[in-house]
Amino acid sequence: MMDRMPAVDPAATPPAFPAPEPSREAPGTGRRTPYRVCFVCTGNICRSPVAESVFRTRVAEAGLGALVEVGSAGTGGWHVGDPADPRAAASLRAAGYPDAHTARQFTAEWFDRLDLVVALDRGHLRALRRLAPSAAHADRVRLLRSYDPRADGAADVPDPYYGGPEGFGTVLAMVEDAVPGLLDAVREQLEEPDHDR
Repeated sequence: MMDRMPAVDPAATPPAFPAPEPSREAPGTGRRTPYRVCFVCTGNICRSPVAESVFRTRVAEAGLGALVEVGSAGTGGWHVGDPADPRAAASLRAAGYPDAHTARQFTAEWFDRLDLVVALDRGHLRALRRLAPSAAHADRVRLLRSYDPRADGAADVPDPYYGGPEGFGTVLAMVEDAVPGLLDAVREQLEEPDHDR
């Protein structure tokens, strides 16, 4: 898939994620919240919305909804303002996940407001690390499947856009396999006295 990042039309951009407000200290914990996680694919209509929905659901089930903010974006602006691909939305609904979504484009300014940027494939990983304003920001970018111990070196969640509905089922399965490890990693960060941005 394409590695370039076309300019986004600010007028077409949906409400800000991540929120522009600074994080705050959670009372009695000594840590800042929310911990902000953003999933990134190419157009923010197929893979990253699925990852966002599944992860947000698992965060809520873990009782961490007040401590973790979850969103998604695309490296490109082709679909800004669009809902999720109907096939992605159908796969989410069939599995009992919410499917409401509005596509966004990732911008370099987001790095200062995010704790973790989760790329869906190696092309996104490279594009995001090039976009990062510093090495410290680039270190916040990780591959989703790196959190799946059963991935066995397979790094990418494949792009289902040009295939049939079965590809979206594969994406959902890969996301569900990786999310427990990701949630454990985020939980560890929340247990740090003061997670660094």
